[in-house]
Amino acid sequence: MKFPITATSLVKDIVNQLPKTSDVFKRNRIDFCCGGNIPLSEAVEKNGLNMDSLLEELNDVFEKYEHVEKDVAVWTDSDSNTIIDHIITNYHRASQEELALLSPYVTKVSKVHGDHHPELLKVFELFYEFKKELMEHMEKEEQVVFPLIKKLADGTVENREEAINMIVELEKEHDHAGEILRQIREVTSDYELPIDACGTYRLVYARLEALEGLTFMHVHLENNILFPRYLS
Repeated sequence: MKFPITATSLVKDIVNQLPKTSDVFKRNRIDFCCGGNIPLSEAVEKNGLNMDSLLEELNDVFEKYEHVEKDVAVWTDSDSNTIIDHIITNYHRASQEELALLSPYVTKVSKVHGDHHPELLKVFELFYEFKKELMEHMEKEEQVVFPLIKKLADGTVENREEAINMIVELEKEHDHAGEILRQIREVTSDYELPIDACGTYRLVYARLEALEGLTFMHVHLENNILFPRYLS
């Protein structure tokens, strides 16, 4: 199959077609979830990247995974109810579990190493802000907005404008969550470990970066697959 990605391809569409390309975008600090509705050329210019090199990275992923990607149908072809159930099962539950498990490690590292690595004190602050907001956000989705979207899908919603406004509000919350994650990445210098980092220190950075990836995919499913069905 001919490689389908060009400079004019939208970032979000590339990830929709082949989700594994999200790893390339994360590595190059390209926002594919909240800021994915731009052509690749704009993302390259915005981040000071080389187009040929980026296309080569994306092409490598395409050649490796085009025949083995198993989740494309969930992302692009399924009905809204299926996508919502997928988000809750694979992103909400995973995020809730990881936020609970990671919290004591973030606290411990900031207390033990914060005097010599003050960036960890900022990580502590940002992580708990992110945790609070994401937990509240997911509860709102499950209790209020997702049921409204299901009613939009089957045509039984009583107040369409109210439902649309709530979806728009979720997108704003996504933007803020993305900004917190960006700040964590910035303050940790892209999760670069100091020479004296202990095992727990390394664990925290690795799991924070993995949490970032989980959140990006969660937001991508909603912002670029689910919500546009009702906002267009």
